[in-house]
Amino acid sequence: MTDLADFARLITGDHGLCVVSTLRADRTMQSSVVNAGVLRHPATGADVVGMVVRGDARKLDNLRARPRATVVIRVGWEWAAVEGPVWVVGPDDPAPDVDAERLRLLLREVFTAAGGVHEDWAEYDRVMAAERRAVVLVLPDRVYGNG
Repeated sequence: MTDLADFARLITGDHGLCVVSTLRADRTMQSSVVNAGVLRHPATGADVVGMVVRGDARKLDNLRARPRATVVIRVGWEWAAVEGPVWVVGPDDPAPDVDAERLRLLLREVFTAAGGVHEDWAEYDRVMAAERRAVVLVLPDRVYGNG
């Protein structure tokens, strides 16, 4: 049986590269490649799958309008998928108890959960703010795979 621990274990296999699928307004699927990782939800403490998304990304528009996603990670022939509703927070998506400083730190938490490392965190923060990056957390209500 696949669980979130299986998903998290696969993160290290390919730098957290995943495919995220969202629903367009015309009810067709849109998929793209992202870096994702497993971390604790800042409000609930539950384990979730997180990603950082550019503020002008089409997937973010889709998630704002239809807040549900599927994220699939694979390494070789082993894979795991997480489906569920999403929680979005960013400069254009305020959330209770997440001020600008908490968002700055949360963007770093998601990045590192996805296996990211950075030599200049001030530069990372600057780019995240300039691109109006948002944090997207998938709250898993279905986890499956072949692991």
